[in-house]
Amino acid sequence: MFRKRQKEKTEKANIEEETSKNTDEYQCTGNVKIDFPGLCALLDMKDIPAVSTKQPAATNTETEGADTENSQTQINAEPLWSKPCLQVELENVDPLSAKSLKVSGWKMDEQIARVLQKMLPSLTKLQSLHLCCRFWQAGLTDPTVNSLMNTISLCSNLSSVTLEGNPLPERSYHLLLSEDSALTHLSLRNNRIGDEGARLIGSALSTTTSSNRNLLSLNLSFNSIGDTGAKHIAQGLRLNRALLFLSLSNNQIGDAGAAHLAAILTEFALSHEEVVERRKLLLERAQPSPADPLPSVPSSSSLSSSKGKKKETHRKGEKPAATKEAMKSNKKSSDTKVPQSKGSKQGGKEKHVTAQEDKSSTALSEQAEEAVSPLLDQSVHYRDGELLLPGNTTLTSLNLAGNRITEKSLPLFLRSLEMQGEGGGLLRLCLQRNRFPPDSECYVKIQELMKLADPLEKSNSDQTEEEGQGA
Repeated sequence: MFRKRQKEKTEKANIEEETSKNTDEYQCTGNVKIDFPGLCALLDMKDIPAVSTKQPAATNTETEGADTENSQTQINAEPLWSKPCLQVELENVDPLSAKSLKVSGWKMDEQIARVLQKMLPSLTKLQSLHLCCRFWQAGLTDPTVNSLMNTISLCSNLSSVTLEGNPLPERSYHLLLSEDSALTHLSLRNNRIGDEGARLIGSALSTTTSSNRNLLSLNLSFNSIGDTGAKHIAQGLRLNRALLFLSLSNNQIGDAGAAHLAAILTEFALSHEEVVERRKLLLERAQPSPADPLPSVPSSSSLSSSKGKKKETHRKGEKPAATKEAMKSNKKSSDTKVPQSKGSKQGGKEKHVTAQEDKSSTALSEQAEEAVSPLLDQSVHYRDGELLLPGNTTLTSLNLAGNRITEKSLPLFLRSLEMQGEGGGLLRLCLQRNRFPPDSECYVKIQELMKLADPLEKSNSDQTEEEGQGA
């Protein structure tokens, strides 16, 4: 019996090794209707989901209208429990122009994940990937998400990922918004992220030494995030200057969490760790770059040799004055300095580094990196013994609808909005369906400010309500 089991295990391992080898050797064509079933067959999968391709609308106006109407009818008629399929949206009539891929209606196991990881890099036009399923059945695991992140980095045009209805034990969602991630839109609704997952995501948004600089939109709705999680997200927004849209709707955020979110919208005091990092950056900026060569001290022999050459040149009747002028000219070009900013002082800690005109691109990129660091913002100032940093004015939309915020937090948001002024800041703040009356005086003032900031605030509010009612 034991030998029989060993034999079965060996045979199974051999089969898996053979199928894995066949899959690795498969050359993807970029046509999903060919590659997906082909790869599934190589893995000896049964019940392979169908591939549904959506053709682009016709250029003819009349036909386009008819196609749109028929398409809308199909969408409305499609039941929530639609049959398992891989939905592909094409950019044009070319079957190699898949721009959107959506997995819906079925559980994604490791084999399907392997198929996608093999296939995705060949889809050169792919812009968005949707992995979503109701009732938490998407089936991805933490290691699979890690592998998926590595695959996404190989997709040159992929910028939007939706991963919904898929709780992960180790909450590895933050890998999708790491510092080197190229994603600009990420939706993580219905994943039971909780406060611990929010901590990891907050750290991915920014720390004192790193920051995500590409993500523009992040949806964390329906994730059981409470006050502690909201504090972590607010911490991540302190030094993040890329994120424009953040949704934390339909969570469990109360007044304590709301206070942290309101605080980062206006100027706040730097922590000890942030002050230390700021001083470090200032010192690095003030020191000469390793690319700048130090002036060499000539030896006595070279000096005497140089003197001899000068005398010899003079004897031959050449003009030493011209040589001196050329040397002066070269010295001027090599000593060219980068113009100082208005707020810097010569010889101070924040003095700009001198640079040669022919500096490498690496040195220039390092200067650009320093320039965008919030810790080096020229508006940083001391008051009452604290170093104050301007608040996050990059974030333009914050959705906190459907939480547990009471009337106690409203003055905090109102004060932050009033202090943001004209230098940027929120254009949209959604606080519907919280624990305060809609006719609250402070809430009415907030709505008035939002209408002044964003003329489309009313339509945005309607859209928010629709989002809040969705799963």
